[in-house]
Amino acid sequence: MTDELRQLTDDMIETMRAAEGVGLAAPQIGIPIQLAVIDVSHDPECITYLRVDGKDAALDDIMPLIFINPDLDSGKKKVAEPEGCLSFPDMRADIARPPEVRAKLQLLDGRTVEIETDGLLARAIRHETDHLNGILFIDRMSTAAKLKFRRQLRYMQEEWKDKEKQKAKLA
Repeated sequence: MTDELRQLTDDMIETMRAAEGVGLAAPQIGIPIQLAVIDVSHDPECITYLRVDGKDAALDDIMPLIFINPDLDSGKKKVAEPEGCLSFPDMRADIARPPEVRAKLQLLDGRTVEIETDGLLARAIRHETDHLNGILFIDRMSTAAKLKFRRQLRYMQEEWKDKEKQKAKLA
């Protein structure tokens, strides 16, 4: 791992924790690479099991989890649970996701591990992988939830457009 990448992941973890989040993907901060960080160690009861390469593991063994190029199982059954996103502050909505995950993740030391888990860690891995694939939290919201946040989303969109105009003027 390069010093630049180490600094980036340290900064991402610091940003995520300062915002009281559990995950952050590089595209959320404008860096177009397949990199994400997750830390759910503050709540060890948020999962009922964790296996790394087929062996039982503890959260402390892998947190913070820093990974690239995730490959997830699709999961059939979905459960709707409250979820939020650092990119959309003050928004929480029930998002339907499979309650478990089997993920092949490449770590920054080059190793690939297979993680099997449930609960918040499974949800966070799926959420951050969505970011890496260009899927946003709001894309997974029900129509009713989108209507509830319509005004807030419109305001955020206008704010983004204004920032883009400012960037264009400076270029």
